[in-house]
Amino acid sequence: MDKLLTAATVLIVPGLREHVAEHWQTLLEARLCKVRSVPPLETDKLDCAKRVEAIQHALEQIDGPVILVAHSAGVLMVAHWAAQHRRPIKGALLATPPDLDADWPQGYPSAETLRTQGWRPLPKGPLPFRSLVAASTNDHLASLDAATRLAEGWGSELLNMGEVGHLNPAAGFGHWPQAEALILELDR
Repeated sequence: MDKLLTAATVLIVPGLREHVAEHWQTLLEARLCKVRSVPPLETDKLDCAKRVEAIQHALEQIDGPVILVAHSAGVLMVAHWAAQHRRPIKGALLATPPDLDADWPQGYPSAETLRTQGWRPLPKGPLPFRSLVAASTNDHLASLDAATRLAEGWGSELLNMGEVGHLNPAAGFGHWPQAEALILELDR
């Protein structure tokens, strides 16, 4: 199978579960020619500042235009990064951002843990680059209304993906072909 060639380098920004073999981001990374991924943290895995530092460090290794592809908490990391750093970004695909004001199911960090780890307050002003927020109508971490409010605040285009859960392997996503089409749209 031929690899997908983009003009920009794609930087994958995983969520808190980081690199999962069957995840669409991991599979996408294998399909792209010009791609990097933010590496997993070895310690302090919930520390938002360390996550933002990891994005910045990964970007410092890339020359030329960049497209960010973030999922879940990775989307929140991108919002924090954009509020603190300046670097031209060609565009961002922001898939299923979680709602920090929602009650998350057991097994996810609590609102208090996220606050003490620097995730709150979440930057909600316009991002300084084009962005597409892919949202679900049945995501257990964010309602469509919450994702819509985030997209509006960030100045992002909202893509209602329908009933795709959290757009992860548990929701049946492995390969997500639409991500490739959206990246090519951002790469124009």
